[in-house]
Amino acid sequence: MTKERRAPLDRRQVAAAGLKLLNEAGLHGLTLRAIAKELDVKAPALYWHFKDKQALLDEMATEMYRRMIADSDLDPADTWRERLLKSNRGLRAALLRYRDGAKVFSGSSFTGNEYAEQMEDNLRLFTSAGFTLPQAVRATTTTFTYTLGFVTEEQAAVPPIEARAERLADFPLTAAAGPEIFADFDAHYEEGLAMVLAGIEATYGVR
Repeated sequence: MTKERRAPLDRRQVAAAGLKLLNEAGLHGLTLRAIAKELDVKAPALYWHFKDKQALLDEMATEMYRRMIADSDLDPADTWRERLLKSNRGLRAALLRYRDGAKVFSGSSFTGNEYAEQMEDNLRLFTSAGFTLPQAVRATTTTFTYTLGFVTEEQAAVPPIEARAERLADFPLTAAAGPEIFADFDAHYEEGLAMVLAGIEATYGVR
């Protein structure tokens, strides 16, 4: 009798398994060995696809991006403001689907060119609206880094607010700032995003 031959793994399968385990173990608990166990293969089999953990994280970030754009509702008739709101709200939602999602996404390099189609479309929209190419790049990357940084902090451990206030009793304003920093993330994100957009309009004079 012969054993049934297993279909060969591909990079996207491994990345999908990595994203599943990310929600269970977090970034620190994510290892090639754990992913191999999830896929019921030996760890060396994964090294055919990824030379190290960072290469795997790059593919996982790319898979996160693929899933994000598949769910996007961008419209060619969007104004530049609408495009930034949709893109960044979509990015935040995509990152929050995964434990430590922002940490995985931050600093990773995309392994494919899927991002280029949306980037080209965004830059075309912005330059058509009156931005120069450098201004368009600055506007889109500034909002992107705001969202990425916000979610990185949002996904970090939140200290007990009352214990924090007691510890900082000698610094009353800092103590009172706790609820503003560590609560109501949705409202605070939207307020910050509106501030960034207002700054872009004020700086470049494009309405």
